[in-house]
Amino acid sequence: MSRVAKEPIEIPAGVEVSLNGSAMTVKGKLGQMQMVIHSSVVVTTAENILTFTIGNMEKKEEKKAWAQAGTARANTANLIKGVTEGWKKTLTLIGVGYRAKSMGKVLDLTLGFSHPVQYTLPEGITAETPSQTEIVVSGTDKQKVGQVAAEIRAYRPPEPYKGKGVRYTDEHVVRKEAKKK
Repeated sequence: MSRVAKEPIEIPAGVEVSLNGSAMTVKGKLGQMQMVIHSSVVVTTAENILTFTIGNMEKKEEKKAWAQAGTARANTANLIKGVTEGWKKTLTLIGVGYRAKSMGKVLDLTLGFSHPVQYTLPEGITAETPSQTEIVVSGTDKQKVGQVAAEIRAYRPPEPYKGKGVRYTDEHVVRKEAKKK
């Protein structure tokens, strides 16, 4: 049985959660997001508290249903945090001449290639560059923010010998020793 699903979610002030069959809509100050909930999960709302349980089913299907309930609860909590506070990932560029510059919906990256890399940001995602070697990716959708940060990092992942490349700010890169003669 899922321990995650047993924890209720308290809906904060200013957030509106509406259920329409298996579709859940969450509205907040930063926008509106939607999610489809699995058919085996039952969501109930009482006094600004969401609870997640499973419907009546066979014993062998119960374990999978509780897993779906835990997933639905975690995704709902992510939606609520996304429309109230938003999600952020910070990337750091390490290397001589590595620079980033945000120009509206396009992120201009100089990563040691013979050409600059132009990354177009998807809808609902913003990127700020507080300094030339720092990128802050933010948005309301946790999955999209993580995906965009991973795509930017994939252009030049950190290498293990000198540590050059694009990395998450909280990432630890294991360094290797140079080859001995």
